[in-house]
Amino acid sequence: RSKTLFDEIRASINSNDEEDRSFWRPVLPWGGFFTIKAGRKAISSIPMYVKINLKNTCTIDGFLMILYVILRDNQSFPRELAVFLGKRFVEHFLYLMDSCDYTTVKMLWILDRMSQQQYRSEIHHAALEIDLFGNEHENFTKNLENLMSTMQESLCTNWSCSSRFQEYINTTINISPPHELPHRDPIQSAVDEFFCPKLLLCSELGCNGLREFSQRVFCHGPPPFVILNMQQWKSKELSYVPYHLGLCRHLFLI
Repeated sequence: RSKTLFDEIRASINSNDEEDRSFWRPVLPWGGFFTIKAGRKAISSIPMYVKINLKNTCTIDGFLMILYVILRDNQSFPRELAVFLGKRFVEHFLYLMDSCDYTTVKMLWILDRMSQQQYRSEIHHAALEIDLFGNEHENFTKNLENLMSTMQESLCTNWSCSSRFQEYINTTINISPPHELPHRDPIQSAVDEFFCPKLLLCSELGCNGLREFSQRVFCHGPPPFVILNMQQWKSKELSYVPYHLGLCRHLFLI
């Protein structure tokens, strides 16, 4: 191939020709089949092949494309993400996506990043069928939890509190919509509520003290990108999306 997939995506977006622009799709093609050599028959020595069918891949198709565009559009990201996912995985992932080898890249994600509890597999018509039915968080973002892990400490003002010091670790950045629309950006307000220090009544049984929560920080340092879990939000609450978002004293582009 003279061009990578990312070259073709960029060209199709910048093109004024409707036919060229129709090339760009925000997700990978649905499903896929994969063939592997399983061995040889004892008598004829003819190679045996096993067919693998992929079903309901929409739970990973969109995010795999987003991950590819993010990595190719930011030169430093492959190196930074390799710290979390491994250099070999990142290089292999980019090579397969550049080559438009979509089914193989899906198999790479399934075998390298997902646990067997996250998908169903069965033999169907002499082929192995892997079903990824579920949601995007379970099949994709959950497998990036070490990237999104944050920690927050708290200390109760009551010296007699049974659990005076506590440490909280969250593996996803799960933000809730504000009860009332704030005067400024609701998404930034929700992120601030998740990350910023706060003072609340202690919830320990029999304690009447106040619990001071520290600034939330990333467990492994600021990641190259973050994914916000916003499943509770409604479309009307997302009428305004900012260009930048401040998380834990770091600025991220949206």
